[in-house]
Amino acid sequence: MPYRAEGGFAQWLLTRRPVTQPQELAFSHASGPVETPLATLARVAGTRWAIEEGFARAKGEVGLDQYEVRSWAGWHRHVTLCLLAHAFLEVTRAAVNAAGEKGARLPSSSR
Repeated sequence: MPYRAEGGFAQWLLTRRPVTQPQELAFSHASGPVETPLATLARVAGTRWAIEEGFARAKGEVGLDQYEVRSWAGWHRHVTLCLLAHAFLEVTRAAVNAAGEKGARLPSSSR
């Protein structure tokens, strides 16, 4: 049962436990429209791990965490360029994997 908030929104306390270790519980706070089904809340909460894995890969592959700046503008530029480079790598990786699964060859670049 959600705790109602203002403007047609509600808040929930989600509890998650691993199948392999049912005694360990993890809690998270969620908010959204009152009519949000529990399955949707669980699905969206589960995407958190994919996002965290993406940030971890960006830290390792493009240096997202290696900024040494003194201003917000410098930090913003660094993070923007890192995330753009990471997005390019992920799209390229997906294209190569899809071409490999189909047995197709990627078009060669003309130099």
